[in-house]
Amino acid sequence: MDFKQLRYFVAVYEEGHVGRAAERLSISQPALSQQIRHLEQNLDVSLFERSSKRLLPTLAAHTLYDHALPLLDGLQRAREALGNFKGQALRTLAIGVLQTVHSSLVPQMLERVRKAQPHLVVQIYELSGLEIERRLLNGSLDIGISYLPPRQPGLHGVMLYEDELTLVIPADHPLREFKKVSMSQAAELPMLLLGEEFQVRQIWQAQLANLGRRPHVQAELNNMAGILDSLPHTRLATVLPGRSQKTLDTHELLWKPLTEPRVPLKVGLVCRDVQRQQASLALLRTLLEEVMNGPDEARKPLMG
Repeated sequence: MDFKQLRYFVAVYEEGHVGRAAERLSISQPALSQQIRHLEQNLDVSLFERSSKRLLPTLAAHTLYDHALPLLDGLQRAREALGNFKGQALRTLAIGVLQTVHSSLVPQMLERVRKAQPHLVVQIYELSGLEIERRLLNGSLDIGISYLPPRQPGLHGVMLYEDELTLVIPADHPLREFKKVSMSQAAELPMLLLGEEFQVRQIWQAQLANLGRRPHVQAELNNMAGILDSLPHTRLATVLPGRSQKTLDTHELLWKPLTEPRVPLKVGLVCRDVQRQQASLALLRTLLEEVMNGPDEARKPLMG
């Protein structure tokens, strides 16, 4: 038994007809029938019961089919991975990234991916957390960079780093002298916030709800850069991940830690099939840890 015979068997099993399976495989019907007979002889089992209209799989055929599919799938993935060593293009890797972590990770990550895997075509999509999870489930994304834990069943997360929600105010704001701001103080502030489809906004609202409060929203924008550009010209505040300050810092804005309580954020890689994406997860985690911590800190084992 070899992989070619398994591929022929799967086609006949799924089509239930030698003629249709032969057409699907682009081989002659007699050649396909001969391969199935050889497979039955090698295994010493009967795989199909012949009838006038179609082939009926036996119990042995059902068992073989269940084992054949993962074997053929694994072979295909091995061929794709080895294609890099032959100078062939690898598959496209589609990654969805939250707007609120995009600026601090993606630019440097792209350059590192290009150097580590020059034949890998990476597609980056800036999306809301809900859209990232929806696309992961329907297969149009391979990996997401989002807040953990995932909200949709069937998705798995791999931790990258911890952050925390931070209050951002204009330099002339009344709270400019405060070293930190409590949640109850922040709840009273008029705010310019991201729309309700963004996870940062949802996390903020959930924290306020725990205090029996609701956000005092004066304006909304669906773009973080727009919020940061607009904020210095207002007396409004906003909330964003503290890590964003490293790449978006300006003398026109002040970043104040939130306390009582702190609002931790966990950022990680999210996917539907950890085993299938294991190589890509390991590559991205290593490269992203180099971005965040430097290469000496990017040696931790991959954990789900």
